Amino acid sequence: MNKNEVYEILMNHRSIRSYTDQPVSEQELTLIMNSVQAAPSSINGQQVSVISIEDQQTKEKIAELTGNQPWVAQAPVFLLFCADFFRAKIAAELNEEPLVITEGMESILVGATDVGLAMGNAIAVAESLELGIVPIGGVRNRPLELIELLGLPEYVFPVSGLVVGHPANPSAKKPRLPQKAIWHKERYNTDLEGLIREFDQTISNYMDKRTNGKEKRGWSKEISSFYNHIYYPEVRKMLEQQGFDFK
Repeated sequence: MNKNEVYEILMNHRSIRSYTDQPVSEQELTLIMNSVQAAPSSINGQQVSVISIEDQQTKEKIAELTGNQPWVAQAPVFLLFCADFFRAKIAAELNEEPLVITEGMESILVGATDVGLAMGNAIAVAESLELGIVPIGGVRNRPLELIELLGLPEYVFPVSGLVVGHPANPSAKKPRLPQKAIWHKERYNTDLEGLIREFDQTISNYMDKRTNGKEKRGWSKEISSFYNHIYYPEVRKMLEQQGFDFK
């Protein structure tokens, strides 16, 4: 198999949660944002907006809103990735058309998919510049306050954040599921219990080493502890507030 620089960057990914005080340059941020705009989007609607935050006081408030994640405030830049149909609203008004897509779940899937594609580009470019990153799903923790803080208009909602900065130290690369568990050929293979048990042991060994024996939980234990409740309960209220009226 021929490998290239892009492949190596993607395969070397890891989340960084400790940063130096070295700033991210405007040139580096511009390259990241160029890659965001280069990402594919549904119907070329470009349903993504990014708010970059460097103000320390604002970052500290966002760190609080996202569940007290200190790296949000520590890193020089925080990027908020939003699904954005506000521009679509303006386009509809210019052409005297109704904006109906926001009445269906398709708008959420379209917006979240576009954000995911754009953020993937941003992560790859940031890491190619030897910057560290960590995605922050906690922007959906107290989203109503975040929307007010950053002045998001109707038809715009936060999907994920991205911390960007220079790593203070490298973190360990986290193992992934066996490829057979995610690559299904021709039809979905539901016989996954054995592979999940195998991965539980892999993650347990990883956590044991990472925490010097303090933590040995497996993958299924961690996942089930998250998914046994609705951990971001304000999401639906946020969507309704922002004008998404599901029928």
